[in-house]
Formats: sequence, structure tokens, C-alpha cells
Amino acid sequence: MENISTKIALLSEADHKAWLDLWQQYLAFYDTSLPLSTIEATWRNLLDNTVSIYGFGAWQDDMLVGFTHVVLHPNTWNTTDCCYLEDLYVSENVRGQGVGRALIEQVYDFAAQKNCNRVYWTTQEGNTAARKLYDAIATKTDMVQYRKNL
Repeated sequence: MENISTKIALLSEADHKAWLDLWQQYLAFYDTSLPLSTIEATWRNLLDNTVSIYGFGAWQDDMLVGFTHVVLHPNTWNTTDCCYLEDLYVSENVRGQGVGRALIEQVYDFAAQKNCNRVYWTTQEGNTAARKLYDAIATKTDMVQYRKNL
């Protein structure tokens, strides 16, 4: 069931506490934690107009129920930036109401306004609920991600 009362907007300083609560839930979902210094730097970057990292929130009845973070960056295959949807989280109690879709559609609109050539993201293979949505609104590529943490 779509929830028509979801409002999507850029995160602002006033959203810090609510964002931090959701951020901690998001990290727990992925069985990870981050140092407080990293969390604080992420929040500062989301609000800093000189950094190409942006955060959008989803509100229902004036309560933050989800967020997404995106990073714009140049690439070697186009002359315009890419939009990397790095983080997306929706509170468990409102999942299935269209909040995730609304956040992603906001990212699509934002990326188009910024003249990006694509929006892309990764998720865990076993994240089946989210992948049903992703399969409906984007194209799964055949790329495999490799990583070496430094």
C-alpha cells in the first residue's frame, strides 16, 4: 500500500538526532558499527554545500522514517557525473508503504537536475525485500564488485 503522506526533502541540521537514530539502525541492519568521528564527518558532509554528498529524508507525520545518501562523482565513460546511491534505509515499521521507492525516485529526479548520466547502487545479495523493489525500478547489471579495504 502506497503511503501518500510521505514527504521527501533534503536533510537539515534540525534532523540530526532523528537521522542519527536511523543511521544506527541502518548500521545494525548490516551488522556493523562506525567510529563516532566517522559518523560525525558523514553528517557534516551531508550538510556541506562544498562536498558532493547529499542526504534526503522521508517524513511521515513529521517523523523521519527513512533516508538516502548520494555521492556525485566524475567518471571516465561519460562527460557528466554519476550519482552513487550509497545508503538507503527505511524504518521497519513503515516498510512496504512506498517510502523506499519515493526516496529512490527523489534521487532519480535530483540526479537528472544535476545532469548526471546514471544512478547506481549495490546491495547485499540476500537483501531480497529491497531487491524486489530494485528489480522493479532499475536494471540489475552483470557486474561483480571486488573490494580491498585499506
